[in-house]
Amino acid sequence: MSEDAALAAARQRIADYRQRIDSLDQDARDLLFSEARNHNWWQDRKVSDDQLREIYDLFKFAPTSQNTQTARIVFVRSPEAKARLVPTLNEPNREKTDLAPATAIIAHDPKFYEDFAKVYPIRPEAGQRFVDNPDMADDFAFHMASMQGAYFILAVRAVGLDAGAMLGFDKAKVNDEFFSDSGLKVNFLCNIGYGDLEGIKGPRLYRYDFDEVCEII
Repeated sequence: MSEDAALAAARQRIADYRQRIDSLDQDARDLLFSEARNHNWWQDRKVSDDQLREIYDLFKFAPTSQNTQTARIVFVRSPEAKARLVPTLNEPNREKTDLAPATAIIAHDPKFYEDFAKVYPIRPEAGQRFVDNPDMADDFAFHMASMQGAYFILAVRAVGLDAGAMLGFDKAKVNDEFFSDSGLKVNFLCNIGYGDLEGIKGPRLYRYDFDEVCEII
């Protein structure tokens, strides 16, 4: 397919879905936002490889600057892998993570620019600005992966699972344990599974109203 034909097909796909979908209905909004909670306790139900792949296959479409996709994910699920992860956590996070069917380590790749020609063939030379500036590359990669991480939580919810995103761990220990060879750097962790409502200890906490934190200028 020529570039012109590929562009026309891409535009048609967008036009087609806009014809089919005006906006999310209330059920979908509740699932993703309004009624969704960050879970701290888990039912004894497994999460399959297919479900983890389904999460990724939604998450991968999250936008990033110049399509750089700096996030990398390690899904920790086996008892052996959990035994490596749990000691790196702060004490309040250990038991719930050990009980979670799976835990995603959301990390970023400071050398993402090595794939620039692959992910952004429009301007492959644009990656050169990061080659000799590792601090800029690391900062850029961290911010893109943070944005992707937010979409990751939504993808978990979209496939019918619950998410428990958290900090509260020793970054250096996680990096040493899981990324000593790759050079990746951890951003945050996200437990995945079917939330146990016993872990919800109260109603949703206060959220700011629009006029408290927004302005239209």
